[in-house]
Amino acid sequence: MPQPQLTVHRQDRGNRALITLAGEIDLESAPLVRLSLEQCLRDGIRAIDIDLTHVTFCDCSGLNAFLLAAQQTTAVGGTLRLHHPPPMLARMLDLIGPPAALVPVSPDGPVALVPVLSGDKP
Repeated sequence: MPQPQLTVHRQDRGNRALITLAGEIDLESAPLVRLSLEQCLRDGIRAIDIDLTHVTFCDCSGLNAFLLAAQQTTAVGGTLRLHHPPPMLARMLDLIGPPAALVPVSPDGPVALVPVLSGDKP
């Protein structure tokens, strides 16, 4: 039997959650990421930290899942932070750059996903 492509572990502490992802995030597994993050918001979580240390691959489907989650989290007054994004995801985030929907990212540290309005300066 094949191993799951992506595993998701959630640890809550009050209104904060740590989501640990391991494996590959692509077209097939991105819906699981979206559902996991949406469930946090439904459960009243407003601060979401995502540990990507063990993610071996993330394509634009994963990026889109994180962008959507950032918008949804911000809409309810919350924060979404990525920790240790894999190089490919870090590069995609870097290419988007302000004034797109994300602030610049450092691959070695956490990044806060914060929507930026088109007229705003970073």
